[in-house]
Amino acid sequence: MKIVYPEDHSSATIQRVLDAADFDVLFLGDPRVTIDPGPRMFDRMTRVIREAGAGLVYADAVGHPRIDYQRGSIRDGFDFGPLVAISVPAARQSGIDGGWKWGGLYDLRLRISETHPIVRIPEPMYNASTGDARPTGQKQFDYVDPRNRDYQIEMEHIATAHLKRIGAFLQPQFSDVPITEKFPVKASVVIPVRNRDRTILDAVQSALALIADFDFNVLVVDNHSTDRTTEILRAIGDSRVKHLVPKRRDLGIGGCWNEAIYSEHCGQYVVQLDSDDLYLNDTVLHRVVAELEAGPYAMVIGSYTMVDFSLKEIPPGLIDHREWTRDNGRNNALRINGLGAPRAFNTTVLRRIGFPNVSYGEDYAVALRICRDYEIGRIYESVYLCRRWEGNSDSALPHETANRYDQYKDWLRTIELEARTRR
Repeated sequence: MKIVYPEDHSSATIQRVLDAADFDVLFLGDPRVTIDPGPRMFDRMTRVIREAGAGLVYADAVGHPRIDYQRGSIRDGFDFGPLVAISVPAARQSGIDGGWKWGGLYDLRLRISETHPIVRIPEPMYNASTGDARPTGQKQFDYVDPRNRDYQIEMEHIATAHLKRIGAFLQPQFSDVPITEKFPVKASVVIPVRNRDRTILDAVQSALALIADFDFNVLVVDNHSTDRTTEILRAIGDSRVKHLVPKRRDLGIGGCWNEAIYSEHCGQYVVQLDSDDLYLNDTVLHRVVAELEAGPYAMVIGSYTMVDFSLKEIPPGLIDHREWTRDNGRNNALRINGLGAPRAFNTTVLRRIGFPNVSYGEDYAVALRICRDYEIGRIYESVYLCRRWEGNSDSALPHETANRYDQYKDWLRTIELEARTRR
């Protein structure tokens, strides 16, 4: 057996490789990566693909474990590694759309997954060089980079066709936002925080500087900080700041959000502000609330600018998620890893859902659940400064952590797909 290295992933190239296959298992490699097969790699992967009735098999590399494929692993960036084994009969049965410039293999993988298992071998099958040496924090913005727009549109078309085939596609028909209950103020800025004594005062002052023609407050959920954060908050002395300290000590960011939204101080609308970020100017709250009411929307997501600690813009700059469309945003949300920031919510809707008690993906979980039923509004101009610095950057996540995060978001998608197909 040998590894075939297609020059690209266009439909024409992948179809040509499949047509030329003279064995029932085809090994496809990434030509940018040097692959050193381990002992009996071909035999092991072939046996698994046959015995499991799999359509596609992938494996760990030496020193690089991967995660299991789930029904919700439909993102085009799923890490199979630089080598996959494909059942030729399954691939030929599944077929492939003939017109994709970049997404032929992605389309084939999704089609295979509809009728055959996709199986990971949790064993190191080979050694491989690094195909993309960029840190995690750079890779995660590829899908919103304007330079990749045509590629992303193609991937969206492929994913959308898959959702239609499996009965999970949602038409642009939305439920009405419920009539709200009574609240003490019109809006609340919510700031979960733990050990951010370098930035928390900047964040709170950014919120207090907001100008609006309605009452608002700032709910700071102090998750038992052990640095000077608590001391700084207690010294602010503005009655609009509600310093909330949870009774529990096992809360993630999602749990802290729940402390805020179920609080007696919570407003009719809640708007996100991370403890090391800032609003762009004093008009943001007024604009976000106006957008929530214009829909009316259950959720509004703005755009943000990446900056360093001194607030100087850094690449990739503006993150505006213009891939979102009213007609297909709620479907494409299952393909991408995030919907943007800052996020604002109708509290009545949010209280019906609540946040999962985790510190990564809690916002994505809520956004998926909301967009299943309700329309989400968008603001495509920057309203928020997102700081990247050594205290918060995920640009160099440990591999195990990145795997855990990806696996959780795939699980969220899996549950969402189940819910959508049962509608």
